[in-house]
Amino acid sequence: MHPEIVVKLIVEYGNVFNLIGICVKAMRQADLPKEEIDKFTAEVMNSGSYDEALQVILSWFTVE
Repeated sequence: MHPEIVVKLIVEYGNVFNLIGICVKAMRQADLPKEEIDKFTAEVMNSGSYDEALQVILSWFTVE
């Protein structure tokens, strides 16, 4: 959805909440509206597993 936003997750270890925080910070820095951030957060939180959450993140952003 926003491939122009690059998030660096390769060096980050942790739970899905940490990854969401990194992505939300990048979204805020890109001046995305709160509604878009809420949509992303809800989509990740509704994932059935950690792997599904990562797939959501990969579908939204360019990940390094």
